[in-house]
Amino acid sequence: MNDAPLPVAVPAHLGWRLLAMVYDAMPNIALWFAVSGVALALVPGHAPFAPWTLGQFALWLLCWAISGLYAVMSWRSIGQTLGMRPWRLKVLAADGRAAGARALWLRYAVATVSLAAAGLGFAWSLVDRERRTWHDIASRTVLVRMPPR
Repeated sequence: MNDAPLPVAVPAHLGWRLLAMVYDAMPNIALWFAVSGVALALVPGHAPFAPWTLGQFALWLLCWAISGLYAVMSWRSIGQTLGMRPWRLKVLAADGRAAGARALWLRYAVATVSLAAAGLGFAWSLVDRERRTWHDIASRTVLVRMPPR
């Protein structure tokens, strides 16, 4: 018999988070292209939105919401997005159970602020003892790196 302890998940380091974000850029860009294509098809004359107009702002807001839907649905169903899979990253509630939709939407919203603040919310994980980012703390969730199978 093998009495070795089972490996446990550990909080993900900032580097793993950034790698997952790079991978997740691909499905997000594809979603943005699709949303933008539909939006342009609905505009009379199929003209692009002029910069700094209400139409352009609405399109950006819609793309942000679609990205949130992608992230939250992925986290809610299997705990990870496509970009998190290769790195064995998973979002859980702070108690180790699956996180609820409300916490995940809060996580996404605060992650947006974290990124918009020149990445300071992500960099916070470098000084936090538990490697938590602002969105981990605000949503009471944790991003862990699972052991290899």
